[in-house]
Amino acid sequence: MFNSIKRMTAVLFDMDGVLIDSNAVIEHAWREAAKMYGKNLTQDDIVQHIHGQPGPHTIQALFSDLPLSDQQKVQAHIIHVENTAEYDPIPGVAKLISALDVTGICVGIVTSGWKAKIDRVAAMLQVKECISVIVERDDVSRGKPFPDPYLLAAQRLAIPASQTLVFEDSRSGVTSAHAAGAYCVGIGGTELLKYGASVTIPDFTGVTVIPRTDGEAVIAFCPGHQVVVKTCTQTSG
Repeated sequence: MFNSIKRMTAVLFDMDGVLIDSNAVIEHAWREAAKMYGKNLTQDDIVQHIHGQPGPHTIQALFSDLPLSDQQKVQAHIIHVENTAEYDPIPGVAKLISALDVTGICVGIVTSGWKAKIDRVAAMLQVKECISVIVERDDVSRGKPFPDPYLLAAQRLAIPASQTLVFEDSRSGVTSAHAAGAYCVGIGGTELLKYGASVTIPDFTGVTVIPRTDGEAVIAFCPGHQVVVKTCTQTSG
């Protein structure tokens, strides 16, 4: 159980699988790209090299035998599909982000996705004005599962990464958050506990934000799991 006496200062969200249900779109896009070159992706390929991984990693791992021009075509196909697909929001996430913002808690997005998609998703969820910091794929040379994306988000907010509460859904994302020293809540099955999630929840429908009179708020995930978060006026440039 998490010690609720410890204070957090910001809440950070991954995007795919956390803000939006995009797994099916992403898998279909990569399978389409593979078939263009006579390749068949296994489930292990998807778990190890697609979900939670930046595109350059996936291309290097699964398409490195192709000429550079064809690798670029693969990447262009993935970007086109992801930028034009329709997504369902993860239940409860938009309401939670709005509640955090109203309470004065800093909210950020840390993703292996690119800025255009982040902007589109934030607009779709109507939370663009709630976001204080964004870290996207081109901001770090080492993406998830390395801790660099979450360390950079904390640096931009001028707080220790240990004061961030992170929501992640993938093995690489949970590993990244845990390695950075963040308190990570997994969105999905209990297998995420093996990679550093402190607790897992299916979605955000049961997450509540309870303001307190001392300028802090309690975020409760499920019985026995809650954190105290300080309000924060620090924003990212």
